Amino acid sequence: MKRMEEVPNKSKLQAQETRAIYGIPGDGRCLFRSVVYGACLRSGESSPSLSRQKELADELRAKVVDEFIKRRADTEWFLEGDFDTYTVQMRKPQYEEENLDFSCPHMMPITVLMKDKSLSNLKVIAEYGQEYGKDNPIRVIYLSWLWPPTMHY
Repeated sequence: MKRMEEVPNKSKLQAQETRAIYGIPGDGRCLFRSVVYGACLRSGESSPSLSRQKELADELRAKVVDEFIKRRADTEWFLEGDFDTYTVQMRKPQYEEENLDFSCPHMMPITVLMKDKSLSNLKVIAEYGQEYGKDNPIRVIYLSWLWPPTMHY
């Protein structure tokens, strides 16, 4: 996978560190591709190929939707539309979802960051799976300012 840039991160608890940012294909699976890519790196595995990334992303999506259905009583309230329609749509690989609690199937902490238009600042916009620990989360960056307007991780 192509490394796009290096971004310094300052933390109250740690000395300055550098994180690599990698490009992820924008095919509707980008959120799930980002998470599985980060999970592979976090566990010490090598970067998955694009085809393996796609396979793992689709597996993760299925697990997330299954978990979402299992926890329907806890999750249905925040959907604007019909729950059953939503979960059917979510199973489709090209269906884009910007905000989904996908930490349960992975049992790892996940931090979603957002970059500003200048590409100089990263801000935490969501954290999932904190019950699995706060150290070394999978970090994905949400890019909502691309042109044409779209959402991409």
